[in-house]
Amino acid sequence: MAKITLIGIDVGTTATKAVLIDDRGERLAGFEHAHATSHPQAGHAEQDPNDWMDGVWGALAAFGKDHDLSGLEAIGICSQVNTHVFVDASGAPLLPAIVWQDSRCASDAAALEAQTTPAQKTAWFGAPIPIDASHALSRMAHIRRVRPDLYARTAHVLLPKDYCVLQLTGTVLSDPVSAVGLVNATGYVHQLLALVPKAADLLPPLASFTTVAGRIRDGLPCAGTPVVVGAMDAWGGMFGVGVVENGDAMYQSGTSEIAGIVSSTIVPTPGVILFPAYEGIVMHAAPTQTGGAALSWFANVLGRTPAETAALAVDAKGSVPFFLPHLQGERAPLWDSASRGVFARLDSSSGAAEMALGVLQGVAFSVRLAFDALKASAAVDPAIINIGGGGARSDGWCQLRADVLGKPLQRCAAPESAALGAAILAGRSTDTSVPLADVVRRLVRFDCVFEPDLDKSARYQERFEKYVDLYENLRQFNATF
Repeated sequence: MAKITLIGIDVGTTATKAVLIDDRGERLAGFEHAHATSHPQAGHAEQDPNDWMDGVWGALAAFGKDHDLSGLEAIGICSQVNTHVFVDASGAPLLPAIVWQDSRCASDAAALEAQTTPAQKTAWFGAPIPIDASHALSRMAHIRRVRPDLYARTAHVLLPKDYCVLQLTGTVLSDPVSAVGLVNATGYVHQLLALVPKAADLLPPLASFTTVAGRIRDGLPCAGTPVVVGAMDAWGGMFGVGVVENGDAMYQSGTSEIAGIVSSTIVPTPGVILFPAYEGIVMHAAPTQTGGAALSWFANVLGRTPAETAALAVDAKGSVPFFLPHLQGERAPLWDSASRGVFARLDSSSGAAEMALGVLQGVAFSVRLAFDALKASAAVDPAIINIGGGGARSDGWCQLRADVLGKPLQRCAAPESAALGAAILAGRSTDTSVPLADVVRRLVRFDCVFEPDLDKSARYQERFEKYVDLYENLRQFNATF
């Protein structure tokens, strides 16, 4: 009898990752296909949607070559969000996908933000969620303004996962959680969508994470296999690191860092994203702008790999500078697109090792700031935080984060935590009567707990306060550019 298997795919910012697991959560295989982000102009960040599909096809082909997939039950896909692809009626992209890091729509976002009030947004969403340059409405307003010809031809504005589902099955469908900032408990907020002509017609219908969107079309790899709607990477990763119940907390580390706390208590807090409830799960989230991206940037400066650069930090003996990781502005909880990165308090003893440690600390401080806002929003101070993602592979960086946060970090064993979450949702689609929490607990495994060094935590508290001061002191300077 063929082994029952599930496939989860995560279309991330730097790569498409996939995992093949069995029905007990054993990881049978992994797959990764890198894709590029282009920056044709300052503030632009674009990807070719065909690159995402190359990763999807590559994963299915690789798994099919090395494993018996006759027991494959379903495929789940999650992805980066606030990345948008404008497609025509045939499903073909009309222009490169605009990535979440792209800031070209900042003026359009500001114009939309000026047409709403915090009170309106709190009434719609439960919190004053900002309309920033990565918001779907900002993207539509921008394309309508600068490329009215393409806007007129646009049939759908899709997230990466929804684009991939369309190519696999021919179905246009998304989920309400990925549409954060556009929907409330009753669906799309049409009063908001009315700010941009045609916007309501371009957004996809909504269904639950585990709804079967369709089956892979004939003639394609894994033809006939059900494909579920899936979730955004934050929620896929949330399930993939075992976070699903009130009081659970997550730390997803990748190109950016995503912090989150599950809590049914809501205290409206500026800077925090509050997702629509899903099966009673209320996620308070704070995605930063850079995490691993900051380390990769500094590694490129040094001509080293990110892993080599992170390893340098253990050799730091001199003065460790402060580092603001705002290389392309900052998202949660500051939502400041004008802020920029900086090294501060350098002296002659500061070398590559000290600067590398400063980068690692700066990223950790950005997440500490995020968790401070989350704890206020969720009215929860978590006892332990589950961590996963590619940026969590470094033991040293995980320990530093535990020290900065003053909390134990429990690391997910599977390196592809968001892809694992997508596989979990695929598995849940086969029997929705089973509580989601039970499926998550059964399929997620952990490999290590990093306990904080409380003496170091006290010292990091002082540096964290200086980190916040550095940002505040530079705000006026950055606003002049």
